[in-house]
Amino acid sequence: MTDKHLSSQFDAELGRVSARVMEMGGLVEAQIHTAAQALTQLDTEAVAQVVATEQRVNALEVEIDHALTTIIARRQPTARDLRLLMAFSKTTANLERMGDEAHKMARMVQAIIERNAPRSLPTKDLQRALELASKLLRKALDAFARMDTGAALAILQEDDAIDEEFDGFVRTLITYMMEDPRSISASLDLLFLAKAIERIGDHSKNLAEQVIYLVEGKDVRHQSVEQIIRSLSSAPNKGQP
Repeated sequence: MTDKHLSSQFDAELGRVSARVMEMGGLVEAQIHTAAQALTQLDTEAVAQVVATEQRVNALEVEIDHALTTIIARRQPTARDLRLLMAFSKTTANLERMGDEAHKMARMVQAIIERNAPRSLPTKDLQRALELASKLLRKALDAFARMDTGAALAILQEDDAIDEEFDGFVRTLITYMMEDPRSISASLDLLFLAKAIERIGDHSKNLAEQVIYLVEGKDVRHQSVEQIIRSLSSAPNKGQP
């Protein structure tokens, strides 16, 4: 068997894993969208759909992890290829956690419905944050598919918008609880919902950091956007392992 044939097989295996990662990303994006529907419409059917999708997301995570382990064991990849495989693994882990957050949101919405919480609660105020989180995930998946560091940097900057929405929503909830103590229990559920949305944004940010790591060979975790930009502009050996 020639080296070229082995390389073609390896590329095909990587392509299949990449396709499964993107499929998983699409499922998680759908979960978030459906969770938004469940929240804004207090829709029990949407809640059930989010819960059902969670099982498919978890199954894909197991399948992708198994494929990655098999590839590493059989191919003994070089540094750059191993970096790609590790990025796939970390991306899968972040997607699974986003699915978990969407699942938590659905469960909280179900609790709000069962508690017959006041319809006046500001559930729709979370809609913008959810839309931002969903768009951020879509952009992160696109950046990952295209290995686009410019798009990844933009995602890191946009994550601040979700944090700002969270802070503003917390202030709104405090006002509601002060004005009507009967809303405290349901308001706390909404607070946890808002935190789940913020975490989804954080995981999208993690995906963007993986893109930069893959393309530039630099680990930019726990750095500010300004630090990352300076680091990339001074990088002499782009993409080297």
